[in-house]
Amino acid sequence: MNRKIRVAIVFGGQSTEHEISILSARNVLAALDRSRFEPLLIGIDKGGRWLMQDPDRLLASARDPRLVRLEDGRPVSKDLIVPRGPGDAAGSIDVLFPVLHGTMGEDGTVQGLFELAGIPYVGAGVLGSAIGMDKDVSKRLLREAGIPVADFVTLRRERFDIDPAGALAQLGRLGLPVFTKPANAGSSVGIRKVTDAAAIEDAIRHAFQFDCKVLVEAAVTAREIELAVLGGNPPSVSVAGEIVVRHPDGFYSYDAKYIDESGARLELPAPLTADELTRAQAMAGRAFEVLECEGMARVDLFLRPDGTFLVNEINTIPGFTAISMYPKLWELSGIAPAGLVSRLIDLALDRGRRRAALRRSMSD
Repeated sequence: MNRKIRVAIVFGGQSTEHEISILSARNVLAALDRSRFEPLLIGIDKGGRWLMQDPDRLLASARDPRLVRLEDGRPVSKDLIVPRGPGDAAGSIDVLFPVLHGTMGEDGTVQGLFELAGIPYVGAGVLGSAIGMDKDVSKRLLREAGIPVADFVTLRRERFDIDPAGALAQLGRLGLPVFTKPANAGSSVGIRKVTDAAAIEDAIRHAFQFDCKVLVEAAVTAREIELAVLGGNPPSVSVAGEIVVRHPDGFYSYDAKYIDESGARLELPAPLTADELTRAQAMAGRAFEVLECEGMARVDLFLRPDGTFLVNEINTIPGFTAISMYPKLWELSGIAPAGLVSRLIDLALDRGRRRAALRRSMSD
């Protein structure tokens, strides 16, 4: 009898999306095919401790981000992740499934650790993760590749503190309203919609609480369209969904996503023409490749009244919560959650085999 593949689901983390990560991990665990895979749960608490977690407790946990928390389990042995010698497998983990949203998890940091340990892992690599996390860098690369994005100005904390008036003077071309966003954050954390010029500085300073780099982005009159991409050669792109916001914030804010049950409506599938869907899928697939993504990503687009699309952002570890678009879009496209999780793990193992076959020195 073949041994089951041991999958370590890593979740929690030190970002502002800690609680959302726990919700996502719960659903990944629930979708895991236990006939093929054996789960091992590693929770990273807000202090950075790596702690073993109990699968049954996670499955029984609350579904409200305000109520979930990690249990204070036993510390993870370093031998579980760090190889003990040349050619030795790390611990007894076959593949890692990071469900770490936001900084210190989605930005290439843990991906680098996994690379050093030589353990296959789900999702984008170090470069793609870092690019996808940084809204400034990703938008500049998309623009360089001829993929349209909304106009924006990037501000850095050290320069803003020295000359806030000079920094604010750069924003004139954007007009109003604008959105202020931490460059490296997700789940709409730290984002504000600003309609009054007098409120811009306060919104920027609020965003600087979450990152040292902030985007001020021109608001776009558009529909919010999302697509899911699944790695492969070539990558596959799902049908599209649409976010229809009803929340008083006036945009798809953290509260609209996770707190207010009626804050937004998901249109599945999005009411698009065949031509619109084809163009949206092509743009999502192209963005996935330009930004060096692998495994999975959710690509968020704007559809303007004139029928043109812009890329809003890409998410390299999309949510797997009960309301998350990524698994919903693939289910609508014919891949159920269990099949999706299995596909993602298989892609990770295949990439691990290909990378292991690469030469590491000229003498090999």
